[in-house]
Amino acid sequence: MSFAELIRARYAVRAYRPDPVPDEMLAQVLEAGRLAPTASNRQPVRIIVIHTAGREAELGRLYGRDWFAAAPVVLGVCTVPREAWVRKAFDGRSYADVDAAVVMDHLVLAATELGLGTCWVAAFDPAVARKILRLPDDVEPLLFTPLGFPADEPRAKERRPLEELVHFERW
Repeated sequence: MSFAELIRARYAVRAYRPDPVPDEMLAQVLEAGRLAPTASNRQPVRIIVIHTAGREAELGRLYGRDWFAAAPVVLGVCTVPREAWVRKAFDGRSYADVDAAVVMDHLVLAATELGLGTCWVAAFDPAVARKILRLPDDVEPLLFTPLGFPADEPRAKERRPLEELVHFERW
């Protein structure tokens, strides 16, 4: 599938089949995350693989939608802010969150190419995530996605027209 086809095929999957994700497919998805570009190639991101079987209740506390833990795997993308590149000369902005978003996007697109479904989840309780995943104090949970074979169909995507999103030369 071409890249254009891939980005059109990706959608937020909210129903998953119980079939396990083969280890080889999981490895390919994780490798895509490892290869994602990060600011100054610092890679201040960690991916936590959570097998959902037997953990549905605690994952339900993390994010209260049944479909979230219905997938056989949930991936958690966390940052290690002290490892991130920081734009020191100007405003001190850390790029940890940007790096994590790029990693998540690579995970999601690799999964789509393999016929797996995902759904970005940021509306979770960070304190619950920290407890469930036993995160060290210097690690921040940022994003989650279920990972599994879709049991639903894509809905029509509504996107703003390109003219509303792109400016040439200046605002």
